[in-house]
Amino acid sequence: MDPEPTSLWFTHWLSINHFFNFLFISLLVRSGLQILSDHPRLYWNDHCTRGSEWIRFTKVKVPTDRYYTSLDDAVSISPWVGLPGGRHNLGLGRHWHFFTASLWMLNGFIYVILLFTTGRWRCLIPTSWDIFPRAWESFITYATFHLPPAANFTPYDPLQQLTYAFIVFVCAPLTIMTGIAMSPAMIGRFPWYGKIFGGKQKARSIHFILVVIYSGFFLIHVTLVFLTGFPKNMVHIALGELTGNKTLAVSLAVIGISTVLAIHVAVTLWSRKRPRQVQSSIGAWAQMLMRFFFSRLKSHQHYTKKDISPYHWVNGHLPKTEEWQTLAQNDFADYRLEIKGLIKNPCFLSLSDLKKLPKSSQIVKHNCIQGWSGIAEWSGVLLSEVIRLSMPHAEARFVIFHSYQMNDQEVGDSKEEVEYYGHLTLEEALYPQTLLAYEMNGQPLPTAHGAPLRLRIETKLGFKMVKWIRSIEFVDDYRKIGLGRGGYREDQEYYNTGAQI
Repeated sequence: MDPEPTSLWFTHWLSINHFFNFLFISLLVRSGLQILSDHPRLYWNDHCTRGSEWIRFTKVKVPTDRYYTSLDDAVSISPWVGLPGGRHNLGLGRHWHFFTASLWMLNGFIYVILLFTTGRWRCLIPTSWDIFPRAWESFITYATFHLPPAANFTPYDPLQQLTYAFIVFVCAPLTIMTGIAMSPAMIGRFPWYGKIFGGKQKARSIHFILVVIYSGFFLIHVTLVFLTGFPKNMVHIALGELTGNKTLAVSLAVIGISTVLAIHVAVTLWSRKRPRQVQSSIGAWAQMLMRFFFSRLKSHQHYTKKDISPYHWVNGHLPKTEEWQTLAQNDFADYRLEIKGLIKNPCFLSLSDLKKLPKSSQIVKHNCIQGWSGIAEWSGVLLSEVIRLSMPHAEARFVIFHSYQMNDQEVGDSKEEVEYYGHLTLEEALYPQTLLAYEMNGQPLPTAHGAPLRLRIETKLGFKMVKWIRSIEFVDDYRKIGLGRGGYREDQEYYNTGAQI
């Protein structure tokens, strides 16, 4: 039986909700494609072994005869497609994605609440099994390039009703769930959650497939709106009424679409011309949400040796400083880690000194901000042991990790070298799986992965795990370091300092 009365199908709040849903999904798709462009490969395995991707959006095959990083793998995307467009605009793309995702979910929750409190759920959720054979008849009709009889539309035909129910109650929740399954904080604290989808990379692939479904649904939906009577449908969509002024409805539809297009142009230009403003406003909103939902989660990962990835991507080029290269030539025998700042016991620790401290090992999943992952065994000393030796002052609230890596940055018409650094709160530094690693998979830490010493914190994305550590500094305010954003990526590439998702 078709839902009755027919007037239940239309309402003003549904028109408003429909407009914002279109706006938010279109922004999510563009910002999501920006994120994908930074590692344009999708996998069904969490090892992300080169050549094992099931689809790639780059012509480049990962070379085996030279040093090649995941950053080299990033591709440029047109600002007509991605938000904000360009190459390696990952930080800004993520800001827009998470900001818009929060608004899209809020809009969706409001929609579902109103759907059930007003009784309009009967217009969307099938109430009789006979809808399935009738939906099949509609499918055959569409597949043979015909339209079902007008009497079948009330205002949806059975196939459309099932499709809308599938999008709202299957695809939308699955989009949220797979998005969360890509959070290192979430799958670090609750490893079982990622296993629901078969691992992070399967969740990432499903997330992308859902985007394809949304895009296909949109194209079919718009096509049917035109084919089944555009002015009449605009009365339903724009005015939220069963019957009404068609001219007014079409005018409102044009204004609505123009507004969405104008917003896209505005946010793209804003992001490209004022990236720091976007980071400070849109990014701050996303960071607040991350802090609220994920900041207290501690990693409980315990993979086995058989889970270790046969291949592990690297991110970051080897330091070019003469000091690091000299140390590397001597297998870091002369390396000294400087511990300084607001502590009672400043000191220098050699690798030998670090190895005399209690050794800790953990087999965990690395989650790069670009999207790839890999499982490895990391061994070293817990950062809490170094903190115990250092004896921080009461005012020490943050730990800064300074790297040997220096990167060229454009400053006006010239370039200058900028140090790579990152920070953790003192609380994060004391987490049980926050490690200073000097071994990887039972061997001395490879130079490509951060030798002589690198940071591991398993509830964060990889860019927070500073490699090639030169010194550790305890401070009362990380805003005194660098440009004051909390790390090199945050300073120079507009990343979010939270990094839990």
